[in-house]
Amino acid sequence: MILKKTYPLTKYLTLFMGLLAFASAPLTTQAQNWPDKPVKLIIPFAAGGTTDILGRILAQQLTANLGQNVIVENKAGAGGNIAAEAVAKSPADGYTIMLASGSMLTVNPFLYKKLPFSYSKDFTYITNVASGPMLLSVSTKLPVTNLAELISLAKSKDLNFGSAGIGSQVHMAAENLIFSADITATHVPYKGESAALNDLVAGQIDFMVGNLTAAVGFAKAGQIKPIAVTSLKRIKQLPNVPTVAESGITGFENTGWFGLVVPVGTPNAIVQRLYAATIKAVNSDAMKTSLELNGLTAIVNTPKEFNDQVKAESEIWEKVIKGRNITAQ
Repeated sequence: MILKKTYPLTKYLTLFMGLLAFASAPLTTQAQNWPDKPVKLIIPFAAGGTTDILGRILAQQLTANLGQNVIVENKAGAGGNIAAEAVAKSPADGYTIMLASGSMLTVNPFLYKKLPFSYSKDFTYITNVASGPMLLSVSTKLPVTNLAELISLAKSKDLNFGSAGIGSQVHMAAENLIFSADITATHVPYKGESAALNDLVAGQIDFMVGNLTAAVGFAKAGQIKPIAVTSLKRIKQLPNVPTVAESGITGFENTGWFGLVVPVGTPNAIVQRLYAATIKAVNSDAMKTSLELNGLTAIVNTPKEFNDQVKAESEIWEKVIKGRNITAQ
């Protein structure tokens, strides 16, 4: 008969706690040393669009604040879902972050029913970064000079409009306007805002509701005709362009916004460090000036406020999507 030596329960608990502390030590050290190598900032749309322009401005400031290079990487397609999936499945170590458009977080969950990830469960929200108005522009080949004429033409002829992709802020802003104006038009989705704008310049599409940041240069150069802005007040970049509300659709407003997210499970110490670095970046005079030149306004909020904003806007867009019967393949 072999006798087994027994130990008090307290000894097992002490041993377990020691092993637990040992296992968590690498994570604690990792968070304390973060970042000790370059950080990737994923942009979910093609180069040249508003998200890309904003991302490069932000990356420059974060590089200075974090002491490591923040490298921009574009992953375009599927209204931002390709990039979102890649980020959701990346290691939650703070070295892969994403600048998401508002539509990705509030619209895509209702458009795409079989996503291989969850926008609400697979990301930790850091903070908003910026917002800005949108610009309704038409092709120079289209015989209209204002919103009333566009509405009249749309009721007598089949028109099409471009966007940065199904469910993108650019797409949904146009759908919102079309719904409010009680007209119809055919959607032509692209893999990014810049591609859609290029076709608008070429006259391949009739109109577009684009982010001011990406569209204003084409408008000032006379390559597209700006006929209305979606903000409640006129903008100083194009002071002679009326608002949609001034043009006959009372109370209409549609702004685009962008926020920073990381994979869920990212250590809180890293989240807090990234949050502080982003707040410092967005509040810097250099970034505010750059944003203003691009028609954007710096905005920041806490992770909780960011979450609350996404939930509130999601409820609104869910109703719009169902009401307009908008679907994605």
